[in-house]
Amino acid sequence: MRPTPADPAAWNAYLAEGNATQARKRVAADVILRDSEGRVLLVNPTYKPGWDLPGGMAEANEAPDSAARRELKEELGLDITVRRLLVVDWVAPHGPWDDQIAFIFDGGTLSEDQVTTLRPHDEELSAVRFAPPKEVASVLRDRLSRRYQAALEALTDGAARYLRDGQSLA
Repeated sequence: MRPTPADPAAWNAYLAEGNATQARKRVAADVILRDSEGRVLLVNPTYKPGWDLPGGMAEANEAPDSAARRELKEELGLDITVRRLLVVDWVAPHGPWDDQIAFIFDGGTLSEDQVTTLRPHDEELSAVRFAPPKEVASVLRDRLSRRYQAALEALTDGAARYLRDGQSLA
């Protein structure tokens, strides 16, 4: 017989058991940041090949927007306000990785002072640069490139996108 909320201790133990056996998702949260010319910020991670959008992985029980803000603070010394959600992408298992949920948020436009003083703040990044929006898609890995292109569409029309492994359901 299942416990009920009438017995709070038994009910919480029952819920905790269910929580322990349910699937857990990795969560990634990136941000599109622009300079006054509309160019997009790219970062060069030291732990994987190629350019990337700024952001990173959420910690346990951390909200995606909080993860993005924390990663920007740790890696670039930026304290930004996450403006709005642009993309949610369910990423299928690949290589050694289980599936994950990847978010892209709008981080707005950096001030000239932020742009001129921007540099990596820890060993996870080797370089930063700004690139024209159309060029960015060509330097990102395929899956992230598709996610980025959906984010650009969301920036234009104001409608967030849901993707499955980088592909629109429409």
